[in-house]
Amino acid sequence: MNQPPLFTIKKFDFDSTLVNELNNLHYVKDLWPVVYILSDGNVMEAYVGETTDAYARMISHLRNNIKNKLVGVHLISSEKFNKSATLDIESNLIKYISGDGQYKLINGNVGLANHNYYQKKEVYWDIFKSIWDNLRSVGIAKHPIDYINNSDLFKYSPYKTLSFEQKSGLLVIMKNLLDNNYKSIIIEGGACTGKTILAIFLFKLLNTTNEDFNFEEFGNDEFEFMELVFELKKKYPNPKMALVVPMSSFRTTLKKVFKNIKGLNSNMVIGPAEIVKDTFDIVIVDESHRLRRRVNLGAYFRASDIVCEKLNLDKYTCNELDWIMKQSESAIYFYDENQSIKPSDVKKEDFDKLKRNSLTKIEYLKSQFRSKGGNDYVKYVDNLLKCNLNNSDVIFNSKEYELILFDSIEDIINEIKSRDIENGLSRLVAGYSWPWITNKKDSKQDYDIEIENVRLKWNSTNIDWVNSENSREEVGCIHTTQGYDLNYTGIIFGNEITFDKTTNQIKIIKENYFDVNGKQSIVDPEELKDFILNIYKTIMLRGIKGTYVYVCDKNLRDYFSQFIPKFKTEKETPILQEDEVIPYVNSIPIYDLKVAAGNFSELQTITDCQWIALPKAYKPSHDLFACKVIGKSMNKIIPNDSICMFRKYTGGSRDGKIVLVEHTNIQDPDFGSGYTVKEYRSKKNIINESWAHDTITLKPLSHDTKYYDIELVENELESLKVIGVFECVL
Repeated sequence: MNQPPLFTIKKFDFDSTLVNELNNLHYVKDLWPVVYILSDGNVMEAYVGETTDAYARMISHLRNNIKNKLVGVHLISSEKFNKSATLDIESNLIKYISGDGQYKLINGNVGLANHNYYQKKEVYWDIFKSIWDNLRSVGIAKHPIDYINNSDLFKYSPYKTLSFEQKSGLLVIMKNLLDNNYKSIIIEGGACTGKTILAIFLFKLLNTTNEDFNFEEFGNDEFEFMELVFELKKKYPNPKMALVVPMSSFRTTLKKVFKNIKGLNSNMVIGPAEIVKDTFDIVIVDESHRLRRRVNLGAYFRASDIVCEKLNLDKYTCNELDWIMKQSESAIYFYDENQSIKPSDVKKEDFDKLKRNSLTKIEYLKSQFRSKGGNDYVKYVDNLLKCNLNNSDVIFNSKEYELILFDSIEDIINEIKSRDIENGLSRLVAGYSWPWITNKKDSKQDYDIEIENVRLKWNSTNIDWVNSENSREEVGCIHTTQGYDLNYTGIIFGNEITFDKTTNQIKIIKENYFDVNGKQSIVDPEELKDFILNIYKTIMLRGIKGTYVYVCDKNLRDYFSQFIPKFKTEKETPILQEDEVIPYVNSIPIYDLKVAAGNFSELQTITDCQWIALPKAYKPSHDLFACKVIGKSMNKIIPNDSICMFRKYTGGSRDGKIVLVEHTNIQDPDFGSGYTVKEYRSKKNIINESWAHDTITLKPLSHDTKYYDIELVENELESLKVIGVFECVL
């Protein structure tokens, strides 16, 4: 007996003929809860909703002057749907369609459901994923869910369910925007407390029509919230607003986000100096602790002075905070004094003065949302860097979050790359303990950092580095990561930071700190220490799923090792027991090439080889096999002593691929005589209409520069045999 489908998606024209079409659907006639998507593929706009009375809802939408311009409707129904499920699926569709970036939603951003209900995770999340795949097939959605989860458009989307704390903060902001007795609102919160999300949410809120809001999510505060929204719309029917973002890299990212949100545009996101161009009803300042004063500004001195001149302000005494106050009727500052990282940042004393002003209201955000380690992890990092932990404190342990200390730079690099393959958005970040050599036009050096004979390069761009193609092979800094979310962060504590075992305190070695504008003009060593500790704390809170740490200084490494679990380098080979093995079904053979006396074809006939579990992501195949890769010649991709899976080579181009080859003349000191794993490169000699290999180069991919290419020419080519093509590290 055939099982009915979990759900159905039916497409209709969104016009007057829809009413008759709906009469033929039992889900509509029997008032079942359904989810629907209105869309127009020409203007690329959409609206998502749910209802138990699809007939009445569609008639209402057809009478709406905005929604009736859409041309199609996809109706999603299921025997398993209940009201809780459709609210949840509606909410997820809004979040993911917005994050997908293909359609701009005309939905308001208030009232997205986020409540628990029976089988929410066990059943309905899988149903949603299947619905999403179906929507991709019909062109409503473009990207897979895991891709969207890592996108900035999804992370900084205004279509978020606010926490109780964020809702409370939002209510405070709205009340004070209506109260002429207040001009400034300061929202204080540490890293991970959702300040940027609240800023963008508020921006979208004030640029959305009232009829597109769903106020039900606000529960007991619903009436109060509705009244506040209506009053704000009366006071600011067409608000002149700006989102000021001091950091250029993060500003570029948020401009891209605003460009893809209905009712917003990229010009609403500006740098502090652009505030001089106009006056605004409301200015929201994200990361306001990074507003600048006239200290260590470098090339920015002139631009700063011009703004001061235009605003009739004393360039020697004013700062960017003064600019905001002068150009705005109301200003909202999202602030964290512990993320101030250099002398050019506006002083804490200036914000304290603003807080004491009778025209200022202050609200606090305490719960963190980014790190899966929660508030416990945030507190642990703070105590670790302030040396408030002692021997009686336990080593950090969390089932939800990875905090790991590495003794080897190669290991942390390889693990971050592995996490990036698995999860995306995993990057190396370091303190500014090495000069930036490669950014100089006349530089002949292709690296900036050298640790344990491993050479690394600083970020090649300052703009949106986290998402740039080269970021996986580079090292970022605080300036390219502040404000961004990562899944895993690999942090290199440089030589500018050490631990004094006599005082049990962290110390800074100023001469090893190479951010010139970050230390120039600082006289008090404690002030520099505060800035540098703020930098490391900030980047230690970038990772959503985990933070990996490598420490250059031995004393600091010893201190950290008391409280951070160490990376275990020894991996057990997952060899299956004989009674567990189903050859080429749940397992593949693992060969020991080090003991191979003859060629590879002879080795394959051995009947007593061991078997290793086949990764779930791979289909069983007789072409798959495994072997251990020993040495550091491929450690950019393959860590030393890794078990790797290969696919037997059966023909086709090998150029640019990592291959396992056999050659009688190869003397590979790592892998053993006769075999090597390298990247394959070839040059062909074309004569008339035929071709032959001119040279074949087997290239190491190593952080260690002692490894050289193996080049084969002429007669040497005849003895070369490609055994397999690299698939993955197991």
